[in-house]
Amino acid sequence: MAYDPGAIDSTLAAAVGDEPGLIAELRVAFVASAEKALAQMASSTQVDGWRTGATRLKGLAASFGAVRLMALAASAADGRAGDVAMLSKLKRAVARLEGEGAV
Repeated sequence: MAYDPGAIDSTLAAAVGDEPGLIAELRVAFVASAEKALAQMASSTQVDGWRTGATRLKGLAASFGAVRLMALAASAADGRAGDVAMLSKLKRAVARLEGEGAV
């Protein structure tokens, strides 16, 4: 079966070479970190907590080459804290990126 790597896999492959096991491990680490940032945003009662989570998510996305997620996270950081619709968009974006790794 041919496998067309997603944005994250392409970035990881450029960094670590053709090591599917390592790429899979790094993908899991990416998703876990992204979910942690999303949880921080979701549980934040203060603007600073929301922005910190969004900024962390933006940096994480940038590190992994997830350009669309990075742009969404930047928008969230500049937007209204506690924006449920934005949080839903971010969660869907992370879920899509997680799904790119499925073969």
